[in-house]
Amino acid sequence: MTWTMATDPFNNVALSALVAALPIFYLFWALACRRMKGHWSALCAVAIAVAIAVMVYGMPLKLALLSTLNGMMFGLWPVTWIVVTAVFIYNLSVKTGQFEVIKNSLASISDDRRLQALLIAFSFGAFLEGAAGFGTPVAISAAMLVGLGFNPLYAAGLCLLANTAPVAFGAIGIPIVVGAQVSGVDLMALSQMVGRTLPFVSVLIPLYLVILMSGWKKGLEVWPAAIVSGGSFAVTQWWSSNYLGPMLPDILASIVSIFCLVIFLRKWHPENSWRFPEEGASSGKEKLRYTGGQLFRAWAPFLILSIFVAAWGVKPIKEALDYFTLVKVEIPGLHNRIIRGDMPMAAIYGFNLFSAAGTAILLAGLFSIPVMGASLPASGKVAVQTLKTLRWPVATISMILGFAYIMNFSGMAITLGNAFASTGKLFPFFSPFLGWLGVFMTGSDTSTNALFGKLQEVTATKIGVDPLITVSANTCGGVCGKMVSPQSLAVATAAVGLVGQESDILRFTLRHSLILTGVVAVMTMLQAYVFKWIVPVYGKTAVAAAAKAPLAAAAAGFPSQGLLYLGVMLAVIVIVTVTSRVMGSERCCRPDP
Repeated sequence: MTWTMATDPFNNVALSALVAALPIFYLFWALACRRMKGHWSALCAVAIAVAIAVMVYGMPLKLALLSTLNGMMFGLWPVTWIVVTAVFIYNLSVKTGQFEVIKNSLASISDDRRLQALLIAFSFGAFLEGAAGFGTPVAISAAMLVGLGFNPLYAAGLCLLANTAPVAFGAIGIPIVVGAQVSGVDLMALSQMVGRTLPFVSVLIPLYLVILMSGWKKGLEVWPAAIVSGGSFAVTQWWSSNYLGPMLPDILASIVSIFCLVIFLRKWHPENSWRFPEEGASSGKEKLRYTGGQLFRAWAPFLILSIFVAAWGVKPIKEALDYFTLVKVEIPGLHNRIIRGDMPMAAIYGFNLFSAAGTAILLAGLFSIPVMGASLPASGKVAVQTLKTLRWPVATISMILGFAYIMNFSGMAITLGNAFASTGKLFPFFSPFLGWLGVFMTGSDTSTNALFGKLQEVTATKIGVDPLITVSANTCGGVCGKMVSPQSLAVATAAVGLVGQESDILRFTLRHSLILTGVVAVMTMLQAYVFKWIVPVYGKTAVAAAAKAPLAAAAAGFPSQGLLYLGVMLAVIVIVTVTSRVMGSERCCRPDP
């Protein structure tokens, strides 16, 4: 028995869209106005969405419940797996005292909270987004900022805002790859188009961050550092996306940004350091109290983490790991039972034990146990405490993904997309907001491209606009919605110890999310009707093909090549582990008196 999706149940696009948006309106109201805890607001939103799917859209109750369950399972694995493992590494670093060394090393570069935010929230967070994505950067960088002494609310909000710039090329370019596949536009051309839009946002985000933290006057005091941080990131992001493809922009741009900012801060520092008002006046930049070996040991877990998550994004390694452990299960009673247009919707749950990003983070944590000098019983206690602390965020994330799936499988998401598409010549302005909406619902720029990519392409073609512009706008607008997605809010609150206060962070980020989306919307209109020359020409993919040739050759030798890469990566990690253990031992290295 199959069910054909209805995307306009009232035969009126506006009315159907209004009803389809009710669960989203409720979620905003519950979080922003009533300040309900995330898990309760998510549960109620899911119930409302299921009720509308059944009573208005005519979706059989069994299909509605199975769609929601499918999303909840995806929320548990692999999304919350990332959060749990990432927070475990941070908690273990705190428990063993290694994070005190990290705090001192950062404070010795600068005790200024504005500059620490640029280093951790923007640059290091961008690296984690490029390597793993799916919540990893917020979970790690927000926890690090809290450990440094940041106000938890600011730490979460700043990391969510900083995570705007790199999201489109996150997880080794997966959002761009999916957007090209779904919409049918050229992959390299889409990478180039996004790379000609987002750098304008990237160069502004660091200054935006510090002004948000400290106000206009204090924020502008560090504008040189903000320009170095954002400018170096933006230039590298543009160059790599236009000449190398979508896989490396975040990795390369973040490394360049970190390097340039650290070098710059060795020569320049604001006259007065700024700290949060409740912290009192700064006593000045701290003296580095630890030896090079001890610093290497303290930072080694995060170096190992970076190696693991970067390696897990390499296609041959991922395919090799999937070859042995990937299990795909067709959801009984749901797979191919819903017809959207002329095509049945697949409902396949994939359990990728080894290739999941959370597993890479867990392995990094296991390697970090001897590096940090922790015992197995102590590490076990930290793991149990981490799970106990994250039990409600895990429930929230799971329900939010259930909400996203019922919106998609019932047709409500398509209804909302059609409403945006009915705006005609103004559609380029609204196309980023459509991407924003998709990320709000799903928590993923990849998912919003899968959801609305084809709609963006078809609508643009109808109104005579190059579809590259609107498909790119879907991605670029989506990155601005990441900071208000309930899934991201749940990850952030879990990382900084504000479980149940998702509403406070939403109120903190919502205005900035809409402002940045509006900026992208104006840029999209200009690209569509004024600066048409900025759009890349289809078919210019020789550079991309050359850049991807080594990867294609490696994949052809699968799984042997993937296993070889994995072996080399593990050998590097073992060397880092042993070296950090020896160099950081108390017998050979002691802090300066």
